[in-house]
Amino acid sequence: MKPLIAQALHMGDECHNRNAAATSLLFKRFAPAALEAEVPQAQLAAALRFWASNDHFFLNLSMATCKAMLDAGHGVKNSSLVTAMARNGVRFGIRVSGTGDAWFQADASVVDGLYFPSFGPDDAAKDLGDSAITETAGIGAFAMAAAPAIVKFIGGTPSDALANTLAMTSITLGRNDAFTLPTLNFAGTPGGIDVRSVVDTNIAPVINTGIAHKDAGIGQIGAGITRAPLHCFAQAVSKLAATVG
Repeated sequence: MKPLIAQALHMGDECHNRNAAATSLLFKRFAPAALEAEVPQAQLAAALRFWASNDHFFLNLSMATCKAMLDAGHGVKNSSLVTAMARNGVRFGIRVSGTGDAWFQADASVVDGLYFPSFGPDDAAKDLGDSAITETAGIGAFAMAAAPAIVKFIGGTPSDALANTLAMTSITLGRNDAFTLPTLNFAGTPGGIDVRSVVDTNIAPVINTGIAHKDAGIGQIGAGITRAPLHCFAQAVSKLAATVG
């Protein structure tokens, strides 16, 4: 999965809200093998048609990949690495490697974005979903410099996308050389959110995300940009300090 994500970042995706290239790359890998398998043609055709009709198909896999990567870094003594960010439309929570299974929570944020026709801010739920695990792993909004066209979906300008990526270098432990960005002379994405740096700089992690309707069953009504609540990180730093002693 990591080579596919890396290649997609070179083709205009950031693998959260733009997955057109990644979905196509995965489809290209999968389809020949599927055609050679003993699967009834009608079922295979239906599956491939569904896949081909949804440019976001890859997101399901990129989220799982990012979760696996971050779980590998969880539970390191005294570590200030953020290993999860998640939200449910009411609360926003983070986990930190050196503080065990504790979740540090605050109220979920409002998403600033673009809406599909006939919808607007009054229809929107607050920030929700598991997909911020992509930003936690250094792609998504952290890699927006690779995907200037995403602003047509979430709002802003290509220079905003570049600025968001550059700003995240101030709150991360380093760069991920497995995921490089052509527009930054192939520098790695900002990787490994440092809970201490978030509090020190007062720079909240940026997240680009879909906007869901506030009523269940209607689904996505837009997409935009939001920020993780700083209060979560302040709580985590206090807990980490107590743990370190």
